[in-house]
Amino acid sequence: MITDIRKKQTKRVASRENLHDQRLLNIKETAAYTGLSVHTIYTMVSQRRIPYVKVGRLTKFDRTLLDKWLRDHTVLPMSRVMSRTS
Repeated sequence: MITDIRKKQTKRVASRENLHDQRLLNIKETAAYTGLSVHTIYTMVSQRRIPYVKVGRLTKFDRTLLDKWLRDHTVLPMSRVMSRTS
């Protein structure tokens, strides 16, 4: 039983390491990659708020597009000069 648990933990760690090698990610991998919940990813897909790829019935996410999407949706802090003028 303990060896089964260790095997599962080893697989999880290995899958997280392989996450950066894969081009297309599934829903769970995308949730782990972005730090969002699986439910949130499904909601964003249904609202077309996140880039995704349909491969037959499967919904996949291109890691390169996710990186760009994350950059585009990053809110940077206002500079001190900007905040004083308002």
